[in-house]
Amino acid sequence: MQRGDEALQNIKILHIGLGPLGQKIIKYISERKGLETIGAVDTDPEKAGKDIGEICSLGKNLGIRVSSDPASAMAGKKPDAVLLTTVSSLEKLACQVEEIAGYGLNIVSTCEELSFPWGVQTELALKLDGIAKKHNIAILGTGVNPGFLMDYLPIVLTGVCQEVKSIKVSRIQDASFRRIPFKKKIGAGLTLEEFNEKCKQGALRHVGLTESIHMIADRMKWKLDGAEDIITPVVAAEDTISGETVIQAGTILGVQQIGKGYINGEEKITLVFRASIGEKNPADTIEIKGLPDITSTIPGGVNGDVATCAITINAVRSITGLPAGLKTMVDLPVTAFFSE
Repeated sequence: MQRGDEALQNIKILHIGLGPLGQKIIKYISERKGLETIGAVDTDPEKAGKDIGEICSLGKNLGIRVSSDPASAMAGKKPDAVLLTTVSSLEKLACQVEEIAGYGLNIVSTCEELSFPWGVQTELALKLDGIAKKHNIAILGTGVNPGFLMDYLPIVLTGVCQEVKSIKVSRIQDASFRRIPFKKKIGAGLTLEEFNEKCKQGALRHVGLTESIHMIADRMKWKLDGAEDIITPVVAAEDTISGETVIQAGTILGVQQIGKGYINGEEKITLVFRASIGEKNPADTIEIKGLPDITSTIPGGVNGDVATCAITINAVRSITGLPAGLKTMVDLPVTAFFSE
């Protein structure tokens, strides 16, 4: 029996955070065997007391009403894990994690900065690791990116290499069919001046690229002497239609962010993230220079919303039975789909 197999039957989940991502996760769990939602928490007063079936547009009530705090949501129930889908900032997440840890529950979060805080926010990572060990739980940050496509997957592909000289990952996405919050996140429809102002505020940064660089470097045992993120706009050369919206020529279709990790001034890790409306050739591509050279491409790319929800759910089984502490995807048994 492998680690986590004992948890295959009827894993009980408490959800915290019922934004678009949290709602989709609940919907996906309702369609899966071996998983059961037993409670839901959200601080939005408009959601309080409503059945999660109504909030998640399931077409039926599930008999679970949204609570404002974990204690009320769990009343008389004992979940096996918490799925935490609230914020991207690790600093803002830390107090939430500390509260949940007090209940002795494993935590899987979609917080991008939690995916690999070591080397980025080391002091806070050490604090969370200590909290996890104090309460004998595992804490994990995951998602499609960061958490899989631009860090975990290229790491796995190096497993057949005798030598690795450099790693480049390109995630090119057509944002035409993504959620409205995602389109806003990449600046679609903004003027160049508005884009630049939001960049200064940090509002258009793809959160997690730096964490992915550090995850790869850590696993390769590469000691970085520098890392940077370069953000540029993708500007519409002509009027572009997105749903019912027309993005005018000269305004913003999306964003490109390139992360680079250096050793002795040499670029060893390159991560290219570009998401824009009407992107011509979307794909996820991993290029490893070494012995042997490896190029792996997923034509069309992986749907970010679907994949983030799925990997968050699937990771629940992987963290079960692990030693306590703050974990990353490379610490887990292989995370895979399960149906019962």
